[in-house]
Amino acid sequence: MSFSDPASMSHLMVIRKAILAIALATITCWSPWVLAGEPGDSTVDSRVIRFNEDIRPLFTKHCTACHGGVKQAADISFARPETVLPPDGWAIEPGDSAASTLIERVTTNDESIRMPPPEHGRALTADEILTLTLWIDQGAKWSRHWSFEPPVSPPVPEVETADWCRSTIDPFVLEKLEANGVVPARDEAPLRWFRRASIDVTGLPPTDDQRKRFQTLLAEKGDDAYALVVDELLQSPAFGERWASVWLDQIRYADSKGLGLDGKRNVWKYRDWVINAFNNDLPYDEFTRKQIAGDQLPGRTIEDQLATAAHRLTQTNEEGGTDDEEFRTAAVLDRVNTTWQTWMGITFGCVQCHSHPYDPIDHDEYYQFASFFNNTRDCDLNEDWPTVSVPLDPSDFDRASELDREITTLRQTLWEKDFDLLSDDKLWKPVTSLEASSSNETKLVVNEEDGRAEFKTVGTVQRGVTIGLQASVPDGLDQVTAIKLTIAPQDTETAIQDAEWGFVISEIKASLRQAGSDEPLPLDIARVLVDEPTPFYDPQLSLNTKSNRGFAGYTKIHYPRTAALVLRQPLEVSQDSTIELSLDHRVFILASFSLVSRRGWVHLSDDPSLIENEQDESLIASRRKLRELTGKRSSIRSTSVPVLDERPDHLKRPTNLFVRGLFLTKGEPVSSGTPDCLPPLKQFDSDPSTASRRELAEWLVDGNHPLTARVMVNRIWARIFGVGIVATEEDFGSSGEPPSHPELLDSLSVQFQGEFGWSMKRLIREILISRTYRQSSVTRNDLPFEDATNRLLARGPRFRLPAEIVRDQALAISGLLTSTLYGPPVYPPIPDGIWKPFQGSDKWVTPAPGEPGRYRRSIYTYVKRSIPFPMAAAFDAPSREFCTPRRLSSNTPLQALMMLNDQTLLECAEALGKQMSRVDGSVAKQIAHGFETAVCRPPSPQELDDLRDLYQTLIEQNETQPMTILASVLLNLDEVLTK
Repeated sequence: MSFSDPASMSHLMVIRKAILAIALATITCWSPWVLAGEPGDSTVDSRVIRFNEDIRPLFTKHCTACHGGVKQAADISFARPETVLPPDGWAIEPGDSAASTLIERVTTNDESIRMPPPEHGRALTADEILTLTLWIDQGAKWSRHWSFEPPVSPPVPEVETADWCRSTIDPFVLEKLEANGVVPARDEAPLRWFRRASIDVTGLPPTDDQRKRFQTLLAEKGDDAYALVVDELLQSPAFGERWASVWLDQIRYADSKGLGLDGKRNVWKYRDWVINAFNNDLPYDEFTRKQIAGDQLPGRTIEDQLATAAHRLTQTNEEGGTDDEEFRTAAVLDRVNTTWQTWMGITFGCVQCHSHPYDPIDHDEYYQFASFFNNTRDCDLNEDWPTVSVPLDPSDFDRASELDREITTLRQTLWEKDFDLLSDDKLWKPVTSLEASSSNETKLVVNEEDGRAEFKTVGTVQRGVTIGLQASVPDGLDQVTAIKLTIAPQDTETAIQDAEWGFVISEIKASLRQAGSDEPLPLDIARVLVDEPTPFYDPQLSLNTKSNRGFAGYTKIHYPRTAALVLRQPLEVSQDSTIELSLDHRVFILASFSLVSRRGWVHLSDDPSLIENEQDESLIASRRKLRELTGKRSSIRSTSVPVLDERPDHLKRPTNLFVRGLFLTKGEPVSSGTPDCLPPLKQFDSDPSTASRRELAEWLVDGNHPLTARVMVNRIWARIFGVGIVATEEDFGSSGEPPSHPELLDSLSVQFQGEFGWSMKRLIREILISRTYRQSSVTRNDLPFEDATNRLLARGPRFRLPAEIVRDQALAISGLLTSTLYGPPVYPPIPDGIWKPFQGSDKWVTPAPGEPGRYRRSIYTYVKRSIPFPMAAAFDAPSREFCTPRRLSSNTPLQALMMLNDQTLLECAEALGKQMSRVDGSVAKQIAHGFETAVCRPPSPQELDDLRDLYQTLIEQNETQPMTILASVLLNLDEVLTK
C-alpha cells in the first residue's frame, strides 16, 4: 500500500461514508457473515478479531512492501503501531472504521488511490476488508507479535481420552487431534520405536545386545521399559556426537577459512568442546554464556575461552589485495546475524541495510547490537590471531587454566605499572627539532604540530623501508633515561571511524651522536614499554636483529600507539647532541599492503624512575616468575585455537551505523544495545555504553527473553519430528509461520528454563517418552485433510535420515565404525578428482582400508567449505559457509548412486556380507541376521523369501560376492534410510 500525505485527503472525506457503505453492502453479499448494522456498530459481527492471528498477516501480505521497515511511504509502517494509530498515526481511527483512511483506501473503486495499487497486487477480498473493519470497530487493539512476548505456562488441556497421555506433551497434542475429530495413531512396534529412539538420541541404530536388553526390559517392566532405555541412550557418548552435529550447522563450523585459498583452520578442539558439552548435559544457559562471552567470565578457564571459537568460525579472505578491515567487518556482521539466527530465530541480517521489513526492529538497532562484537582483537588474518593454547589431553585443562590465570594476572599487573609510566605526561618532553630520512623511494616530511615535531610519509610508501630519525635534545635535558616513540594515523580524526593500515617495526636501533663525532654511540636498551598488555607481536623483538616482528599496530590503527625504549643506564647528553632512531619495517600483508609507520613523533625523558622501575627487585622477581609460569605452560602439549578477546578500553574500536549497510559510509556513532521490541538489557554497570558481551549473554538467557528457550525447544523438536512446531526455524518473526501448537511450544519452553534447568537431555527425554512420539509412523489415509508434513502430529515421525546418520549407520551396521571420541579431523575415502584445493599444502590423505581413521563418525570428517564432502553434499548437508537453521531435504538420483557406489558404502556392504556369511546355519538364517541388523526387526516370511530368491539368482549368475550384493540391497532399503 502507499498513502498520500494526509493533508491532501480532505476532498475525499465527504464521500468516505458513501464509499464504505457501498463496499460493506457488497461484502454482505460475498461474506458468510451477515452485517447487522452500520460501520462502527458493535452488532455488525460477533467475531472477536485478534491482531496477531487475523490482522498482522494481512498487513504483512498486502501492506509492508511499501509501508514497512524498508519503505515507509507517507511515514506509515504497518510494522509499528505508532505510525498508524493516534496520536502520531492517521491511517486508522480506533472504534470508527468509517472515519479510517485505511478502510477508505481498500474499498475505493478508484484505482489511482486504491490500496494496494494494482501494480503491487490484487485488491483485498471482501472477507479481508470485513476483518479489518471489525478490528477497527472493536478498538483497533494492537498486539506485539507472539514471539516477542515471554512464554507463559498454559493450563494443561482437558481431553476426552486422558489415559492415552504419558507425558506433559501429550494433552496439548491430543486436544488438537480431538478438536479435528482425529484419533491418535496406534503405538509403534516396540523394536521399531527403539530404533527410532536410538537414532534420535545417538545417531546410530541399536546394537544386537541393546535390542535384546530392551526386549527383556519390556517383558519385565512393561511401559516403564521405554523410559529406562531412553535414559540409557542419553548416557551414551554417541549422544554428544549426534547432537553436536545439529549445533555445528547453526554455528557454521568448518575446518577451513572459506574465502580466497580456503586454507586450513585449526579449530577442531571447539568441535570437541561442543560434543563434550552435550555429553555432560551442560545447561543451555551456560552453553550460551560460554560461547557468547566465555573470555569475559570471572575466573575463566581454557574451556570458557575455547567456547568463544564459535564466533571465530567466520570466513577469512586470504586473497591478495583484499582490505583487512572490510573482511573483519564482514566477520563481525556475520557474528551478529549468526547470533540472532542461532539463539533467537530472527532474520536480523536484513536490518544491516534498513529497518526490518516486518518486525519493529530499527536500522540503528542492528549496529547497537553489532557494537557488542566490534571490539574484539581479531582481524582478517592468516594467523587467526588471537588464539588460546588448548591442551591436547583434556586432563591438563585444569592445570593449564590455573597457569593461564596466574600468567594473565601477573602480566596485567606488570603492564599497568609500565603503562602508568608510558602515559604520564609529566615524565616526557617532546622533541621539537626532528629530521627524517628513508632507505628507499618513500618520501618523508617533518612538520611542527601541537608543540612537537612530526614526521609523515608523503604519497605511496615502498615496502621494506627503514625510516631514520634524528631528534635534537630538548632544552633543559642533561640526561636521557628513555625514548618514547608514538606512531599515529595520518588523520587521527577520520581514523577513529575508518581505521588506517597499521605498522610493524621489525627492528628499532637507537644511538647518540655527539656534536663533532663521526660515529654514533649505540644505546643499551633494557626493555620496551608498550601501550597494549598482550600485543600480537612481542614488542621486545624489536630489539632482536634476527626478528621481523616487534612493536606494532596490527593490522589497522584507530588511535596513536606508543612505545618507550628504556635505557639500562642514564645517558648524559648536551644541547647539541642528537638521538638517532632507525625504524626498520619488514612486514607486509598479502603482498600488497606494507605495514609502515606513516606518521609519528618522539618524546624524551630524564626521569630516573623509568630506569629504577627496571631495576626494582620486586618487579624483576615478578618478571622472573612470569617467565617461569610461561615455561611451565609451554611444556603442556597444546594446539592453538582462534578465540575472542577484547581490545583494551583505551584502544576501544568505535561503532557507527552504516548508511544503507555499506561499511565505507559511516553514519552516527552508536553504543552497545538491544532492540526495544525485546526486554531491556540488564547492566552490570550504570553506564549503558559499557555493556559487554557478558551482559549480552545474560540477556539471552534471562527468564524474560521470549525467544531463546522457544528457539532451542523448536530446534530439538524439529530434529526429532522432521519439522518444528514453528516450521520456519529461521524465522520466528511476523513473516514466519505461526506455531502449529503454540501452547505446547510455550509449555515446553517454560519447562526447559525452569523445571528442566536448561537441560537439553531432559527436554529430549520428555519428547521421547511421550505417547505422541510413540505413535506409528505409517502414513494415514483416514485423516479428514491432507497432512503430508504431519503438522497435526497424528502419527510418529518418518523422514529421510540426515547425511551424517546415513553414513554412520552404514558403518555401525557393518561393524566397521570406530567409536573413538574427539581428535583432529579425518579423511575418509572420496572419489578421484574431487580434491583440488587452491592451497597446495592442504592434503587429503585417506587411511588405508582397515585403519581406524577411515571409519570414524562423520562429525570428525574434515569440512572444507570450497570442496564439500561428496556424500554430505549429496544428502543436503550445508557447506557451513553461513548459519544453517534448518536443512532442506531433497530426494535425487544422486543419493541412490551415492549409496550404491560410494567407496565407504561399498566397504560397508562387503563387511556386512562377511558378517552375514559367518553366521552358523542356513543361508536363510544368514540373510535374516543381516536384515535384522540393518532394520532392527526380523524379516517377514515374504521379505525373507524375496531376499533368498535374490541370493539364488546371484549364485546362478556366478556372482563372486553374492552376500556383499545382498548386504548392499539391505543398506539401501527405504526402511534403513528413513527413521
